[in-house]
Amino acid sequence: MLVVAPHPFFTPRGTPFSVYYRTLVLAQEGVRIDLLTYHPGQDVDIPGVRIVRIPRIAFLEPVPVGPSVKKLFLDIFVLFWTIGMLIRHRYGLVHAHEEAVFWCRALKPVFRFRLIYDMHSSLPQQLENFGFTKSKILIGIFRFLEDSCLKAADAVITICPDLRDYALQQGVRKDKHFLIENSIFDDVRLAAPASAPAAVDPDAEDVVFSPRNPTMVYAGTFEKYQGIDRVIKAFARITGQYPAARLVLAGGTPEQVAAMKAVAAGAGLSGQCVFTGRVSKKTALRLNREADVLLSPRIDGTNTPLKVYEQLASGKPLIATRIWSHTQVLDDECCFLAAPSPDSIADSMRDVLSNPEEAKRRAENARKLYDREYARPIYEAKIRALLAEVGFRGAGPAPCAPEKRRTGPASSGPV
Repeated sequence: MLVVAPHPFFTPRGTPFSVYYRTLVLAQEGVRIDLLTYHPGQDVDIPGVRIVRIPRIAFLEPVPVGPSVKKLFLDIFVLFWTIGMLIRHRYGLVHAHEEAVFWCRALKPVFRFRLIYDMHSSLPQQLENFGFTKSKILIGIFRFLEDSCLKAADAVITICPDLRDYALQQGVRKDKHFLIENSIFDDVRLAAPASAPAAVDPDAEDVVFSPRNPTMVYAGTFEKYQGIDRVIKAFARITGQYPAARLVLAGGTPEQVAAMKAVAAGAGLSGQCVFTGRVSKKTALRLNREADVLLSPRIDGTNTPLKVYEQLASGKPLIATRIWSHTQVLDDECCFLAAPSPDSIADSMRDVLSNPEEAKRRAENARKLYDREYARPIYEAKIRALLAEVGFRGAGPAPCAPEKRRTGPASSGPV
C-alpha cells in the first residue's frame, strides 16, 4: 500500500495522530506500507512501514494547521513524488489522506490501483473555517472535486457521524463507507528520541501530583477554535470558591502560550494556572491520568476531537462544550456539557467539584461507552472490514523493522 499523507508527519497534532494509528493498525494486519509525507516531522518505528519524505523546503516551515499557501506548494511536490512512486512500484492499494485524494483520484485510472479516501474533514468547509478564502467559485470547485473523489474511491473512511452523513448524502454506497473514529491512543513509537519539549512550569509536577489540589487538565493544541481563553476565564470565576483548585494547560506554541498567559494574568490567575507548553504524547497521557477533571472547551466545529475518546476512556469526569463537535458522541449521562461561554463552563466546573458522586457516575458511564463503541478491538475490526472491502488478503505482520528514507522517491521493489 502507498499511504499519501500531506502533513508534517509525525508531529503531535490531530491529523498526524490519525495517520499514525491508521498506519499502525494496517501494518499490524499484514499490510506493507510506503508512507509519503512532508519533510518536517519525526520518523516512527512501525515494522513493515517505510517513510518517504519530499525534500526540505525551509522557507515553507513550520507547516500551519489547516489549509494554507504553504501547504499548496508542498502538495505540488507530494503530487510529483506520488507519480514517481507509482511509476516505480506496483501498488495494489493507495490510501489518500485529506487533499491527497484529489491527485490520487486523477491517477487511479492510469495506474489501476484501488483507492481508499480517508476523509478527516470536508475540504470545502475547511477553506471557510480557517479563513483561507471566501470565494464561492473556489469553494464550489473544491466541493465538486471532493464529491467526485467520494464517488470514485473504492472505500471511504470518515471519522465522525457528521462526516458519515455528509458522505452518504453525496452518494457513497453504504458498503463502501467506514466510520472509523480516531479512538485509539497508544504511545507513539518514535524511531529516535523526541527533542525536548518546551520547559514545564516549575510548579507543574506539584500541581499534578498533589492530592490536596483538585486539578483540571486540558492537553491539546492552542488554536483559536479550542476555546482556551474561555476556559481560563471560566476557571477564574471559581477560584474564590475553590482556592486550592489548579488548571493545567498543556500544548501550544511559545507565541500561543504567551498570549494565554496574558489572558490568565488579566483574569487575576497566577500560580493556580499552569502552562506546560508542548509535551510528548506520553506526558500528555500522564497529565490526563493524574488529573481530577478533564476539559474539552472547543467553541466550534463539526469533527469530534481525537482527545475526546481518550477522555472517555480515562475514567475521569469530563467537561465539554455543548456543540455538535462533541454532542454527536457525548451527552449529559457521560460528561458535563456546558455552553461555550466562560459563565457556563464555570458552572460545570462547580458542578463537578461540588458533586463528586455524580461526577464519578458520569465518568463510569463514559468508560462503558468507550468500551462498547470505540475501544481498540472495535477499531481493529473496522480496519479488517475495510481491507476486506478493497480486496486485501492478509499475509501476517511484517517480520522486520522498516527501512526509512528522508528524501526522494522509494528505490527498492514494491512493498
